Amino acid sequence: MPNSIELAPALRATQMPVAQIPVIDVSALGGGAGKAEMVARIGAACREIGFFYAANHGVPEALIAQAHEQAKRFFALPEAEKARVAIERSPCHRGWFRVGGENLDPLRQPVGDLKEGYKIGRDLPPTHERVRAGLPLHGPNLWPGFLPGWREVMQAYYDEMVALGRRMIGAFALALGLEEAFFEPWLGVTMTTLGPLHYPPQSGRITESRIGAGAHTDYGCLTLLHQDQTGGLQVRRRDGLWVDAPPIEGTYVVNIGDMMERWTNGVFQSTPHRVINLSGQERYALPFFFDPDFHAPIACLPTCQAPGEAPKYPPTTAGAHLLEKIAASFAYQQGR
Repeated sequence: MPNSIELAPALRATQMPVAQIPVIDVSALGGGAGKAEMVARIGAACREIGFFYAANHGVPEALIAQAHEQAKRFFALPEAEKARVAIERSPCHRGWFRVGGENLDPLRQPVGDLKEGYKIGRDLPPTHERVRAGLPLHGPNLWPGFLPGWREVMQAYYDEMVALGRRMIGAFALALGLEEAFFEPWLGVTMTTLGPLHYPPQSGRITESRIGAGAHTDYGCLTLLHQDQTGGLQVRRRDGLWVDAPPIEGTYVVNIGDMMERWTNGVFQSTPHRVINLSGQERYALPFFFDPDFHAPIACLPTCQAPGEAPKYPPTTAGAHLLEKIAASFAYQQGR
């Protein structure tokens, strides 16, 4: 930690072995030896802490590096250039949001997160039936056409992540005692989102009133995060203790979101986490949010309710759930 930083006690994480967040070899996602053990370890991680590192995931490292470089290339632009593809210009929640444009912990942060980001979703043309029907969160991406090659790299990376997410959700189904293809009916037009992020460095006294990403749980089903080597991610254990989730080369950080917690009746728990960039350097991350079809029914799964037990959450749909979460977190949705 740079000497110029004074960290409030509430933001200090306990230094714990990485084993607190398990590293799981997921090379058996496509089948083969070790699949049963992999599924059991994923299930245990989702029940106990809601986070794990996925190693041997199959996404080409060269493509990951290219996506990081393209993200840096965009975020280095003057604000006036980035504003040409501002999220306010999109009818379907795509494009760039400025520093403070998202507030993941509004009870503690009056001015939003100390980060900027970009939303890239399923790129549907205006002629697509869902776009013509005006279905929220469906439509074309806002691409920065003034950056040659940016779209091609990000689309290639997005496609790889969709494929990984589909494999991962099958393992989750098995870990819940369901058929591997259980979720397949709701994966036709997934609401999958790639959201590159840039965190400026912080200095001076840092409190919960302004950090890179305020303490929060993710909105959706499943998050796959590639973080650079800067560090800063912290995860809250079930006992309330915050622990660091440092970068581990060759892995993704995988975590459960609120939608999956609702779907599983709390069997898989959505875990609070936050980001504090204490490095004195810029921090970049590539979170990918894997969510099902807009119309997917989010109600207690058959293997997640004991006889005579009432569901903990009322039924909803994936689309209604995400719209509620987005409206509560993004300044432009609230007219700010």
